[in-house]
Amino acid sequence: MSIQEQDMQLVAASVLEEAKKCGATAAEVSLSKGKGLSVDVRMGEVETLEYHRDQGLGITVYVGNKKGVASTGDLSKQAIQDTVEAACRIAKYTSEDKCAGLADAELMATEIPDLDLYHPWDISAEEAIELAKNCEQAARDVSPLITNADGTGVSTYEGNRIYANTHGFMGQNQGTRHSLSCTMVAEDDGAMQRDYWYTVSRLSKELEDAESVGRKASENALKRLHGRQIKTTKAPALYVPSLAGGFVGHFTSAISGGALYRKASFLLDSLGEKVFPEFVHLHEKPFIPQALGSASYDSEGVALREKNLIHNGVIESYLLGSYSARQLGMQTTANAGGTHNLILESTGESYEDLLQKMGTGFLVTELIGSSVNGMTGDYSRGASGFWVENGEIQFPVEEVTVAGNLRDMFNNIIAVGTDVDYRGSTRTGSILLEEVTIAGQ
Repeated sequence: MSIQEQDMQLVAASVLEEAKKCGATAAEVSLSKGKGLSVDVRMGEVETLEYHRDQGLGITVYVGNKKGVASTGDLSKQAIQDTVEAACRIAKYTSEDKCAGLADAELMATEIPDLDLYHPWDISAEEAIELAKNCEQAARDVSPLITNADGTGVSTYEGNRIYANTHGFMGQNQGTRHSLSCTMVAEDDGAMQRDYWYTVSRLSKELEDAESVGRKASENALKRLHGRQIKTTKAPALYVPSLAGGFVGHFTSAISGGALYRKASFLLDSLGEKVFPEFVHLHEKPFIPQALGSASYDSEGVALREKNLIHNGVIESYLLGSYSARQLGMQTTANAGGTHNLILESTGESYEDLLQKMGTGFLVTELIGSSVNGMTGDYSRGASGFWVENGEIQFPVEEVTVAGNLRDMFNNIIAVGTDVDYRGSTRTGSILLEEVTIAGQ
């Protein structure tokens, strides 16, 4: 353990002691430090080069059932003391809330396995600039129709975070995140389109190579040239993996504690209800080594565990922190702060298989805006993509709207592909829906 790590633990412990001296009956503290490098180039020139260091401390104190929160970016002894005192003053003036407080002590994580999340990238600014330039050049070499660039970026970040509370829990984790992205512009006969590609990983060696990222960005932009509207119709829709994760996100938002206890969800009282076809299985697997969503405990120190959210189409768990759980008369599901590696199981078909299975329909590759009503499930989003007939892409589509109700859309899932996107904390392949309304001409 480095001196810095030891110092952070000592600071966290001293903050909790200071909170007790100020009259707090319970307290929790989050302390973080991080550093990174980011580079952006455009048309062969460096647009931005940033080194950044950040640090912060957040303290939440409870005086009985009264809560006070304060934070600071200044980690000097006086600033920390002032922050703790501010939180305690706030708590004394807030209203009683019987659901406020730390998560239950017996739920704290007692084992914190090494999930192999820390892999620093020893890359200099000069090397990052060269990598970005190579990526953009590969993109520009794809076609003379690639006439402009909208930015190519390289970034690396490493962070160290501690969470501790007055139950005696103290957890510390280090993690890294590296990425390379490219956005290019294609132009032909007055038509212009932009598109992108990116790669992200905790390990720099797992990133896609720069030339591949650049080529994909340009190829995506070229495919979209001369898009057209289609007539308003109802047809099957295939969401590519990068959008399928967001589609799953509409479900997780609807079963999150905040939406449920506020009665702002179309999935109220849905625990044990069959909402999806029987083949749909959605799991949370927080302990995958090196994965972007991996962790041992949630933001309240509660031990994580593998669990089913959907099994055989049935909702088996909500997503609750301790506060929302108390509001609902339930127990936390260790999801304070969000989910950790959601896996939507594939039904075994490849992307090409799904196109064939769809036959004629809409391949959705981009969504614009977010008109989704969480209370009713009504869904309406601007979209672009490709029209498909007999399993073959025919032409690009733009300026249409995909609409439906999420309950119907969930129930109308036909298949989930094997083309899994690993670039986020939700892992899913393409999702094929039996029917949506496509509003166009």
